[in-house]
Amino acid sequence: MTKKNTHFVCQMCGASHPKWTGKCDSCNSWNSLLEERLPESLPKGLGTKKGNQISLFQLDGLEKQPYRWLSEISEFDRVTGGGLVSGSAILVGGDPGIGKSTLLLQVAAKMSEKNECVYISGEEAIDQIRLRAKRLRLSNAKIELAAATSVRDICRTLEEKNTLRLVIIDSIQCMYVDSLDSTPGTVSQVRTSAQEMVRLAKRKGFAIILVGHVTKDGSIAGPRVLEHLVDTVLYFEGDRSNQYRILRSVKNRFGPADEIGVFEMTEGGLGQVTNPSALFLNEYDEQISGASVFAGIEGTRPVLVEIQSLIAPSSQGAPRRAVIGWESSRLAMLLAVLETRCGLGLASSEVYLNIVGGLKISEPAADLAVAASLISSITEKPAFSKTVIFGEIGLSGEIRTVSQISARLKEAEKLGFTRAIIPFEKKPEKKKSRYSGKIEINEIKDLKSFLSLLTEVP
Repeated sequence: MTKKNTHFVCQMCGASHPKWTGKCDSCNSWNSLLEERLPESLPKGLGTKKGNQISLFQLDGLEKQPYRWLSEISEFDRVTGGGLVSGSAILVGGDPGIGKSTLLLQVAAKMSEKNECVYISGEEAIDQIRLRAKRLRLSNAKIELAAATSVRDICRTLEEKNTLRLVIIDSIQCMYVDSLDSTPGTVSQVRTSAQEMVRLAKRKGFAIILVGHVTKDGSIAGPRVLEHLVDTVLYFEGDRSNQYRILRSVKNRFGPADEIGVFEMTEGGLGQVTNPSALFLNEYDEQISGASVFAGIEGTRPVLVEIQSLIAPSSQGAPRRAVIGWESSRLAMLLAVLETRCGLGLASSEVYLNIVGGLKISEPAADLAVAASLISSITEKPAFSKTVIFGEIGLSGEIRTVSQISARLKEAEKLGFTRAIIPFEKKPEKKKSRYSGKIEINEIKDLKSFLSLLTEVP
């Protein structure tokens, strides 16, 4: 009896298994194994054949820096680090219907005014793309369209174009290589398809944008090697019931990571929001309790956002903790510090925390603003009006300093804030270089002094 020439590959991590099991032993994901055929011959190592000698170069070379092409959509150019770099590969992920194809069609339309652009879709027919372009009022854009899924055919077509500047592949999970005996979307197909296209883009010098599907937990579907292959990874965030979208850079070899671009979904497509702070504060009411304003940093951009909290009595044995836009584990830690160091009874209360506007905050500098919101909610007293708050809280209740204080305060002053509560700086030379504006500064060392400062609010 001949041995079956197949194996089972995990679609989450790419690990190979000799037989099907419900759980992957490498990444512990369930029901992620898919049967694939083994190659006819396995690699046998280097053997005795000598390789070709490669060229080595000095770090301070005289070659020109890679050229950048601007899309003239400033929010998109900001996230990519100042435009698309020639020969770069960009991976864009996001939930279905969030607006990925809409944004990329707008980018291609802008760039096609001065450069040759190709839009290849594996999910839509040509007429469907034309209907979307008509809705976006982009019917006159000089974009070359194609509906194809064969990587061999796509590479042959792009190989013959010498003035190409931008290629959009929508999406990489629909592409397939005919030399592999597996269906599109599997680990081997996604990895090989991306490798072939990225290699062609770097050799020909055009920028390529790959659209990627996401799993139910929000990560890009397919092997993690896909994110290592590309130069930039962008995530399109937002709620489809909300008109605002956030394009976030999580990896960028040609610019800062964690940069964001804010867009607004309208009837004519995605419009730019050039002042996100005004967007996230447009519903701010200084007379309500449980609200504070946090001055954060997203990439290189200072952003002011409102934090709201609600503390309610609970009749359950395990009170509920609901968090939107912040880490639930960090909220649990902060509640424990407030109860232990400040004597606030929160163990038997339900706590609800919300970051207004759909923005997700990850930096620890938001600890102090969250604490101000919680204290304001439990005391039912509004916090300071026209005041921004930021600082990291330690487990002993001390307030730790954060980075880019001057940029945060300048953004607050530009939006009309008159007061700031910030961490105490011990070194006088750093204190002098912090900020020289007109905002009144209150420096605090620990949570107890912060609590006494908030309780003094009339």
